[in-house]
Amino acid sequence: MLRLLKYELRKTLMAKLILLGITLVAQAVFLAGLWGKKEDTLTTGTALLFFVAVTGIALMGILSVVTLHKDMNTRQGYMLFMTPNSCYKILGAKVLECALSLLLAGAFFFALGWLDLSLVLGEGTNQQIWDMFNQMVRSVNEKIVLDAPHISALMFELTADWLCTISTAYLADVVSSSLMNGKKANWLVTCLLFLALNYGITKILKLVPASLGVIPVLLWQGVIALVFAGVMYVVTARLMDKYLSV
Repeated sequence: MLRLLKYELRKTLMAKLILLGITLVAQAVFLAGLWGKKEDTLTTGTALLFFVAVTGIALMGILSVVTLHKDMNTRQGYMLFMTPNSCYKILGAKVLECALSLLLAGAFFFALGWLDLSLVLGEGTNQQIWDMFNQMVRSVNEKIVLDAPHISALMFELTADWLCTISTAYLADVVSSSLMNGKKANWLVTCLLFLALNYGITKILKLVPASLGVIPVLLWQGVIALVFAGVMYVVTARLMDKYLSV
């Protein structure tokens, strides 16, 4: 499993380095606006960092799905299934790589965002910038308060939910490449399967009673999403073992 994990990490390393480079550029713009007392530049840097964080974490998950698809549908990738590794290990390495990438990226952007927020407050920047931070966070969840416990719970829930979505995409892609391979309306059926599963999971997550409070709700939703991700992993691995293993 460790060798497979290293293999998966190497395949996505370049994309992560590019994301890091873009983040450093956005951070430089932010600091230039903060220390140069240029509010327009500061606002631009803040917006860039928020955009890079959201899209970067999203693209990590999408890249993982694309990598799985290539492994199942190209000659070079298909050689992976001829190695003496079970499909549970092969898929497990992909899930673990995706989970680690999302966790580390989430922690990195959380720490960077908190540092930047502290710098803004330390510089005595006006209320407009503070309101901008609040607006960005509440665009994700309007009940969130801008403090460490709420932001940490939100990051956990979002990461778990995105990992669950990626696991659902794994399942849909394996169905497309095995059960539906070569059949008419292949992508339509698999897309509908993906959307239906995500819709059902979202409905279940919303059953967590709001009366528990914002942080407990986020934590419970994250745990439930991880349970569903585990279920998707087992089902996907069984399909791969039955239809794709050589």
